[in-house]
Amino acid sequence: MKPTLLILAAGMGSRYGGLKQLDHLGPNGETIMDYSVNDAIAAGYGKVVFVIRKSMEDDFKKFILSKYCDKIATDYVFQELDALPDGFSVNPERVKPYGTAHAILMAKDAIHEPFTVINADDFYGKNSFRTMAQFLLQKQDSDRPQFSMVGYQLRNTLSEHGSVSRGVCQTDNQHNLVSITEMTKISRTANGIQNVDDNGITNLAEDTVVSMNFWGFTPYFFECLQDMFIDFLKKNNDNPKSEFQIPTVVNHFLQSKTADIKVLVTDAQWFGVTYQEDRPLVVEKLKNLR
Repeated sequence: MKPTLLILAAGMGSRYGGLKQLDHLGPNGETIMDYSVNDAIAAGYGKVVFVIRKSMEDDFKKFILSKYCDKIATDYVFQELDALPDGFSVNPERVKPYGTAHAILMAKDAIHEPFTVINADDFYGKNSFRTMAQFLLQKQDSDRPQFSMVGYQLRNTLSEHGSVSRGVCQTDNQHNLVSITEMTKISRTANGIQNVDDNGITNLAEDTVVSMNFWGFTPYFFECLQDMFIDFLKKNNDNPKSEFQIPTVVNHFLQSKTADIKVLVTDAQWFGVTYQEDRPLVVEKLKNLR
């Protein structure tokens, strides 16, 4: 069974200043999503599912889906504020959706095979898709579900124009993920790479393995996600800025020892458009791809 690619494309793009998911960055007007989809097709994926907002639907169908109708099966689902389980209502002060794990949950009825999750506005590289596809196609030989993550070296994921958010990973000597910590203010400083937030300063090594939201899951992931989201809402729905993020879910699996997560390390140069100022460099890198 061929794996499916799930692309998270519902982000607000507040720091970038627009819908960067639909920005034409390639030399022939390609979006970063176009490169991801083509790399996935080459790696053997059989379907692509997009998570979008309803307000994007017309442009999305016109400018994105129309490109793939004769290349790969496609589907899309919506992530909206009111996509909540029965018994819950939206906090009137909430502006943004509930985070990346909530976005994945929106696709539970559209995906029934092993799948990869990526961000729409990140360029991951061909080898990452090949490596992940090979892992997902392997027969699982453990009683516990086997998930995976493509890990990038921190130095290859920074922006020159401001701080970035990264999931900082700890692994064991078998490349299994031990923990992942979301750090939201990482940048290169005169004293090296640091995360500076309300908790103080954390120094980070150049080769620290970080998550760029390139995950590999089986359908079992969905079985747990709904209950975890309900628990999240019970504890956090009074906070309009709370988010149900992938690292939170992954850490639950790690701490409860209900799944193993293999880290597939790459030395690939990640790039993306976190800030508007990142755009010229991304355009130049896409132009020079071979």
